Amino acid sequence: MNQKPLKTIIVGGGHRSLTYAQLAEIESDKIQIVGVADPDENRRKSIAKRFGISEDKCFETAEELAEAPKFADAVINGTMDHIHIETTIPLLRAGYDVLLEKPFAVNEIEARELVKVATECNRKVMVCFVLRYAPFYRKIKDIILSGEIGRIISIQTNEYVSYHHMSTSHVRGKWNNSDKCHSSMLLAKCCHDLDIMMWLMSETKPAYISSFGNNMQFIRENAPENSGTRCLVDCPEVDKCLYSAKRLYIDHPDRWAFYVWDALENIENPTIDDKIELLKTSPYGVCAFKSDNNVVDHQSVNVLFENGATGIHNMVGGTSYGTRTIFISGTKGVINGDFEKGEFTVSLIDPSPDCEHKDTTYDLKVGDDTHGGGDLDLVRDFVAYCRNETPSVSCTDIKDSLSGHLAVFLADRSRENNGMPEKVIL
Repeated sequence: MNQKPLKTIIVGGGHRSLTYAQLAEIESDKIQIVGVADPDENRRKSIAKRFGISEDKCFETAEELAEAPKFADAVINGTMDHIHIETTIPLLRAGYDVLLEKPFAVNEIEARELVKVATECNRKVMVCFVLRYAPFYRKIKDIILSGEIGRIISIQTNEYVSYHHMSTSHVRGKWNNSDKCHSSMLLAKCCHDLDIMMWLMSETKPAYISSFGNNMQFIRENAPENSGTRCLVDCPEVDKCLYSAKRLYIDHPDRWAFYVWDALENIENPTIDDKIELLKTSPYGVCAFKSDNNVVDHQSVNVLFENGATGIHNMVGGTSYGTRTIFISGTKGVINGDFEKGEFTVSLIDPSPDCEHKDTTYDLKVGDDTHGGGDLDLVRDFVAYCRNETPSVSCTDIKDSLSGHLAVFLADRSRENNGMPEKVIL
């Protein structure tokens, strides 16, 4: 049966919201963008023009949108982490289903409150854990469900954050200071990974969490000798330092353009000179060793599951390249993979007289997508979910996404208390 496209409003017109909204331009039968709410006038007008949104369907805030008569089915909420609750709850009460960017809350109290309100309002909230939709992780999930490697004994995940990503997002950028963004490094960067762990271990639940971590690298003591406070203003090491803003952003102006040059959005075709001038005053031009960052650059999380299985997640920031790796040990075999390469190998215990192992390698590399090809499949699943169709095994209903968030919150609490284990109460 043909259905009308899901009428959807963008709330917070940032990079992630626009990535999800692309489906409206690719598969217009599934989703239609009919409104926008964003405090930035230039961004609001740009989105309205792109999707043909009338002026009366443009709002400055989610609150204004919630007060207006309901004119759509759903909302894509891509606002900053710490305002997810205040922007989502009014929209749930106004009758909208919500596709909500991760993390859906920045602390346990807010997380439980949002689950409670979504239940009371009988609204659907799906969290944007796009890695569940990447072919790499989807295939791993299928293999686990098939029983091929037996019962899981241990699951180990690692995230290595490249030096230029670490610099841009967590040393100089929006997520560098938990007092400002209200999000820890683990929450902002690794809630994906803890969610993947909980999803792959869905046969059981987490029971206890412990964690250690700190910031070893991005501190004043490690700044180059004679370095200044701003790379393009007073630093003689600007052409040598690994974290020079000139090297990272002027020599490679397109790599992190959406974040670094956001203040130039109102200028058509800004020049390199415009960008140099911006770096002289913007946070992205501050010395990486003298910024106001207060988040960890590495952290390890240990999980004990109710059935006795264990999980480990390691996050290391400032590596030469970024990737995620996974190693799952089962009673019949193991899975060993590298997300960046898009490859994993299933090694099964060989019952033949050779007494060795039988290996099968899967190549699921997806190019030109930082989330391994999962972004638009997530939106397709959201549409199916809102239409009361059967969603995929990857579906990230907010209730299902709670355990991964709790794992992050409790890990950070444990880290702050010298690794003291925390009991998980779902």
